[in-house]
Amino acid sequence: MPSLEVKIPPMGESIASGIIAKWHVRDGDLVQKEQPLFELETDKITSEGTAEAPGRISLKVAAGDEVKIGQVVATIDSEAGRPPPSALRPPPSVVSPPSSEPSPAVRRLAAETGIAPATVAGTGKAGRVTKGDMLAAAEARPAAPPPPEASNVKAPVPAASPARQTRRKMSPLRAKLAQRLVTAQHQAAMLTTFNEVDMSAVVALRAKYQDDFVKKHGLKLGFMSFFAKAVVHALREVPAVNALLEGETIVENHFYDLGIAVSTDKGLMVPVIRSCEALSLAEIEKTIADLAQRARDGKVTLADLEGGVFTITNGGIFGSMLSTPILNPPQSAILGLHAITERPVAVNGQVVIRPMMYLALSYDHRLVDGREAVTFLVKVKQVIEDPARLMLGV
Repeated sequence: MPSLEVKIPPMGESIASGIIAKWHVRDGDLVQKEQPLFELETDKITSEGTAEAPGRISLKVAAGDEVKIGQVVATIDSEAGRPPPSALRPPPSVVSPPSSEPSPAVRRLAAETGIAPATVAGTGKAGRVTKGDMLAAAEARPAAPPPPEASNVKAPVPAASPARQTRRKMSPLRAKLAQRLVTAQHQAAMLTTFNEVDMSAVVALRAKYQDDFVKKHGLKLGFMSFFAKAVVHALREVPAVNALLEGETIVENHFYDLGIAVSTDKGLMVPVIRSCEALSLAEIEKTIADLAQRARDGKVTLADLEGGVFTITNGGIFGSMLSTPILNPPQSAILGLHAITERPVAVNGQVVIRPMMYLALSYDHRLVDGREAVTFLVKVKQVIEDPARLMLGV
C-alpha cells in the first residue's frame, strides 16, 4: 500500500500559505488516526493538522518553514505500524538448566559484598559455593582506589551565562495584526472619548444570582455579557456607530454581530458573537467561553473571525486602568473596558466608595461625530448602572 500524504488543507480563498509553527510528533514516530500532527499558523488563524490513518510518519518540512495550501508536509507509512506475522506467534519455550540453591550464609555474604555466587568457583559437594568460597572471593577482590586528594579536585565550571537577546521571526498572525493596526491609524481619523461607570448594580446582581445562575447554566455570570447587551442597546440608539465606510459610501448595519477581543500566545484574535440582540446573558457567556477557548487552542476558524460590526476589548482582566483601543477595520468603533477599582465618588452630595470602571470608545471621526460618540457611551453607562433598562428597552 503506498504511503499516505499529509497535505496542508484549504482554509479559505484569502489564505494561500502559512508557517508550520510546531510539530507535535517527531520524524519516524508511530502515529494514530486523528492524532494531532502539526500546528499551522497563517496571517488570520492558527489551526491543527491531524493524521488520517495510523502508521509511521516521515516529516518533509521543519518547524518554522513556510508552506503553501495543498503542499505535502509529511507521509505516513500505514504498513510500518503493523507487527510482522512471526511476531504474532508465541516464542518457543526455553528450558533453563537447573540451578542449585545457595545456603543462607552464602546469600547473606552476596548481599553484603555484592559478589554474585554464580561467579565464584564452588568447592562444596557437587560444586556448590560455600561460605568459605565467598569469603575467599571477597578477600581476593582488588581494593577500591583511594579518593583523590582535595588539592586535585577541580572547582566546578560555572555554567555559561544565558544569551542577552533572543531573535525570532514574527509570526504571520502577529505580522498581519501589526499591519492592520498601523493601517487603522493611518487610514482612519481615530479619536477616543472616555467616561466612567458605577459597577455597583451589576456587581450586586451577580452576587445575588450567581449561585442560581451556575446551577441552571453550568457557568458563571460574567461582566462581558452585560456589556454586550449594553452595546447592542447603544448601537440601536446611535446607529451611526454601527456603520462603516466603503470608499465614499456609508454602509449602515442593522445587525449586531459583536467581536470580543481574546489574547492568545499567538497574538490578539477577535472571534465574533452572532446576533447578540437575540441571545440571553447565559447564551452570550457560553458563546464567549467557547470562542475564547477555541482561539487559545488554535481551533478557531476563519468564519469565526469575520463579519463583526463592533468590537469590545477588556484590558481590565490584566489590570489596565485606562487605554485608547485601536480600531478593528473596517469597523468604525471599539469599546475598551478596564479594571474595576473602588474609588471615592460623589453621590447625592455625599462622598461614597463605589466600584468604578473607566470606559474608552475609539471611533472613526469621518463617520461618527463627537456628539454621537459621547451619546453612545452614555447609553452604555445608563444600562450598566441600571440593568432594568434592558428589560424595559429604554
